[in-house]
Amino acid sequence: MNDKEPVLTKQTAPPPPPDDGTPVDAQHRHLVQAMEHLLHHHLAEHLNEVEHRMAGHLREAVSTGHRRFDHAVDVCTPAWLRPTAGEPRWPVAIAVMVAIGLQLSVPSRLAIKPQWLLPVLEAAILALLIVANPRRISTRHRWVRPLSLILVGLATLANVYSAARLVLNLVHGKEGERAGPLLVIGGAVWLTNVIVFALWYWEFDRGGPAARANATKRYPDFQFTQMAMSDDIHLDWEPTFVDYLYLSFTNATAFSPTDTVPMTRWAKLLMLTQSCVSLATVALVIARAVNILA
Repeated sequence: MNDKEPVLTKQTAPPPPPDDGTPVDAQHRHLVQAMEHLLHHHLAEHLNEVEHRMAGHLREAVSTGHRRFDHAVDVCTPAWLRPTAGEPRWPVAIAVMVAIGLQLSVPSRLAIKPQWLLPVLEAAILALLIVANPRRISTRHRWVRPLSLILVGLATLANVYSAARLVLNLVHGKEGERAGPLLVIGGAVWLTNVIVFALWYWEFDRGGPAARANATKRYPDFQFTQMAMSDDIHLDWEPTFVDYLYLSFTNATAFSPTDTVPMTRWAKLLMLTQSCVSLATVALVIARAVNILA
């Protein structure tokens, strides 16, 4: 069946009647043949018209069925498995600005010189990322993801240096003359560590926020609790930065996963690294502070 108009058979004139000398039976047969010819022509024309109308209705029904099926699939598929509008930008931007503020609050003896360099670079990269995706993170530019990874790498470098200097100074007795300032410094380094690893989890899980918004990868690197539920309550749920921040916080405090399970080896190694950094920082800072107060 096609969309073209039906090609009707060309109507031909019935055969001429016989002469007056033709017997009556022959005239009767001729009349019957003429009536059959006209009936066949009109019947073929009507069937072609019916066939054309049925083809149009069938195409419309198939198209409507496809639309309804796609809508049913979208409704029944969880949001974290289908393309969405993307998560909002502002929670990530606030977390990065908090991390920058914490880096500037660390004493200069524990920071990379000059102390303002890395925070300024991080703020500049954050501004470019906001321009690329001002409201929701869904656009996949070639330069957006590398810039995001550079931003997280700079924040990691600054915090790793501060944490290492703090640990070395505590081991050699060069840090922690008073318990109050020591706890403030240790808390700033620890909280920055939580934000930095939350950014790593957020950037790497299923290819990053833009890839998750476009549903380019099916299998997650972190299985959240909502992903294991088959009810209709969590169909519109998808992980955002807040979920990865909670994951980082619980891993830094419990030194193990709580309600979120790492599914890939890189996720397990990253959580292991965070637990080691957090344990070393917290244990040494608290032990030194208790020793000073005692």
